[in-house]
Amino acid sequence: MKKITLLAVAFVALTAVSCKKDRTCTCTSTSSTTTTNSGSNTSTAFNGTTSSSTSNSYVILKAKKSVARPNCLSTKSTNTNKYSEGTSFETTQTSTNESTCTLN
Repeated sequence: MKKITLLAVAFVALTAVSCKKDRTCTCTSTSSTTTTNSGSNTSTAFNGTTSSSTSNSYVILKAKKSVARPNCLSTKSTNTNKYSEGTSFETTQTSTNESTCTLN
């Protein structure tokens, strides 16, 4: 009976310990900028949206999952800028950057 109890305790102890191993964080980043012009002098101005996407990954060496997770974060930010030339022309640019990351 003591051997069975001892084996059960050893099994639980081994499975409860989180292992340290190399963890891969994979991120996909997208960026888009929307430009809007207003005013009387917009004939040669650009109106529209440009976008791009990239993907990258990096390795977090010999880390527990609980330690690696805070180093593999998804983020999102939005910035709006306005430019004007007096009262005849105004440009508004809104940029959105988003990075979606997963830990493997």
